[in-house]
Amino acid sequence: MNWYVAKIIFRIISGDGRHDAQFDEQLRLIQAADERHAYEKARQIGLDNQDNFLNSQREPVRWTFVDVAEISQLSSLEDGTELYYQIHEAPDAGLYEAWAHHKSALLGVNN
Repeated sequence: MNWYVAKIIFRIISGDGRHDAQFDEQLRLIQAADERHAYEKARQIGLDNQDNFLNSQREPVRWTFVDVAEISQLSSLEDGTELYYQIHEAPDAGLYEAWAHHKSALLGVNN
């Protein structure tokens, strides 16, 4: 059996849906014999996790499975193993680095 990281995407529609499109991208750890089986398992997870509920304003919220966007096999499962990466190009390097430091500070563990 091999380990894979799957990116599963959901569409979130709140109330009457008159808002900017919202998507939830989830990275899920999948154990499967091969990439095809990992994809099938990830797809089933997406289908099983669709949901309808009322938010705090008593408006309907719908989480709809869109698809499995990526499957990546992991070479190993050890402390520090890279699970996923994405390269960003930013027109302002300083602004991007400031954003990263801000996100880190919000974690509250660096204080």
